[in-house]
Amino acid sequence: MTEHDEHPPINPSAGIPSGKVLVTGASGHLGSNLIRALLAEGHEVRALVQARADNRSLDSLDLERVEGDLCDPESLRRAVSGVARVFHVAAKISTSRATAAEQRSLYAINVIGTRDLLRAAIDAGVGRVVLTGSFSSTGFDLDDPSKPSDETLPFYPFGYAMPYSHTKALAEHELLKACAEGLDGVIATSCGVIGPWDYLPSRMGGTLCDYANGKLKAYVEGGFTWMRAADIARGHMLAMERGRKGQKYLFATEFMTIGQLFETFNEVSGLDRKLIELPIDLVGAIATLYSGTLARFFPKASQRLTPGSIAVLKARRRVDYSKAQRELGYEPTTLREGIAEAYEFFCREGMITQRPQVAGSQPEAAQ
Repeated sequence: MTEHDEHPPINPSAGIPSGKVLVTGASGHLGSNLIRALLAEGHEVRALVQARADNRSLDSLDLERVEGDLCDPESLRRAVSGVARVFHVAAKISTSRATAAEQRSLYAINVIGTRDLLRAAIDAGVGRVVLTGSFSSTGFDLDDPSKPSDETLPFYPFGYAMPYSHTKALAEHELLKACAEGLDGVIATSCGVIGPWDYLPSRMGGTLCDYANGKLKAYVEGGFTWMRAADIARGHMLAMERGRKGQKYLFATEFMTIGQLFETFNEVSGLDRKLIELPIDLVGAIATLYSGTLARFFPKASQRLTPGSIAVLKARRRVDYSKAQRELGYEPTTLREGIAEAYEFFCREGMITQRPQVAGSQPEAAQ
């Protein structure tokens, strides 16, 4: 975050019509946290779900489910019918080396699917759409990627830019095109999310589970700007209520190195695991070879350290979220809270099975 001498007044309410809210990607990590925040404030929520997806995170919630798919335009028209607001969270996420088929899938879901949803929203008279953006599709200082990035820096498409990042940049472009055609749209950009309701789990959530369960023996030092799940959910709601049409807002909680993240995880969980630090350049070179082979022969296999994730950690990217502070009144909490909430969730769901045995030791989240 950068400091500003002047702080203009926070934007008043954008005057978006109230009514039913549609959330795409509802059963995913971010979507699940957003839906709970919306329900807590009394909103009537419709969740777009895939019939064969893992939708456990929506069980017992008081909401309407509608089945659909971003590759099925007719289902999107049904989904937006009768809603006043849309949070478009759904996306296909990938940090791996994409095959040609994977690239087509990323493009179809993240770009064409977004275009079709926005067209349906225009036709249905939706009051506002908030699109979830990715920090990987925000530009950076080419000479020093660790300098804080803000909304003014365009996406840099060269170097090691993941196919996913390209598609999310194009999705933002589709939203701006829709705004030119009359839609009221805003972009809410997220970093790596850590917190509860992470059933899949996410790449970092899975790493934390592996670490707690003693399956992770080594790590590469690097850093990134992370988000507590509750913070990005709040950021989306602020963007909906106060954001300016056609604007992009970056949200973040705080920067941590991987070493600091594991240290904090130890503190909140009561664990005391030691890992071997490996040279990041060496691991990056190995990951490049391994990722290509794995993607070719085992396209559905999970990969924790891909060339894309290594490049991101090495860049140690930081976020300037002062625009969201000035215009929306956004104030982050702490990543420690998000890590504690994630640990409590993973333990409750049986995804972390090894707990500290020290007498009197209790994880912070359970206190």
